[in-house]
Amino acid sequence: MRQIPLALLAPPVHNFDNFMPGANAEALHYLNSLTPGDPPVLLWGPTGSGKTHLLRALAERWQAAGLRAAWYDATTPLPWELPAHESLLLLDDCQSFDAGQQHAAFALFVASAGQGYTVVATADAPAVALELREDLRTRLGWGPSFQLEPLGEPEMRAALRREADRRGLLLGDEVLSYLLTRFERNLKGLMALLERLDDFALSSKRALTLPLLRQMLADEKTESKP
Repeated sequence: MRQIPLALLAPPVHNFDNFMPGANAEALHYLNSLTPGDPPVLLWGPTGSGKTHLLRALAERWQAAGLRAAWYDATTPLPWELPAHESLLLLDDCQSFDAGQQHAAFALFVASAGQGYTVVATADAPAVALELREDLRTRLGWGPSFQLEPLGEPEMRAALRREADRRGLLLGDEVLSYLLTRFERNLKGLMALLERLDDFALSSKRALTLPLLRQMLADEKTESKP
């Protein structure tokens, strides 16, 4: 019987310093220079390209400077209220908003216009291709738009090794290559897999090896069967 590990390790901090830019250096540079009252920004790209990481990093940067940040996504319950003071308004995964959330997001744009607020949004496609109400699509397309691309293999390897080091794990080349060749190269998904592997190694009191990874995957497959 494996022991259940305690969740003693703090979750990774999302900031600009630990964001691997890859082909997304232009977006990173622009967000670093963003100031209150700037035009709305749209970051778009596939899952795992770093959109949510950049939003969280931006919120961390502004809050560290004494500014406010308000977060809205598909899990944020309605009503969505505009903060009382000038703030950074973050709209994550806009393509997932239902009709009520789309109305609320548009209302935030209208209420914040010209008041010193800054809106930064993310989506899986450019504004013109989003299946959203027309007035919201128009607002999302008003300002600068940056397409984010997933990391290449060298950056992906570096990101996984860095997270493994943070966890105190020895991530060997054999395990790393297996992860990158047998699974979709989606950094968010691979980070989640690495977290499960860390827990499994700890509960099994075994080193992180390829046989251990295969055992964990086999156990998960067995547990998922009805």
